[in-house]
Amino acid sequence: MSFLGGRAPVPNGGINHDKVEGALLEMDSIRDFFTKMILSCHNKCISQRYTEGDLNKGESVCVDRCVKKYTEVQRIVNEKMMPQGQMGGGAIGH
Repeated sequence: MSFLGGRAPVPNGGINHDKVEGALLEMDSIRDFFTKMILSCHNKCISQRYTEGDLNKGESVCVDRCVKKYTEVQRIVNEKMMPQGQMGGGAIGH
């Protein structure tokens, strides 16, 4: 029953702070993944000299392949990390 910081019991229809915190962490993770993917694929596939307003065919194909590989690697890493997170209580990076 604390105003700041403490967690009171959640009445029906109330806010579950643990779920909100989990959702925020998941959104941060998604944002970080997306930002890293954009930077990586942009640096790899797109020339620093912009001569056209749109991607050329080579750049477009490269970006498509890069995004596909990046997301596939992320999926594989998540599959490998999931059992470890469940067994270790989810303490990744500690």
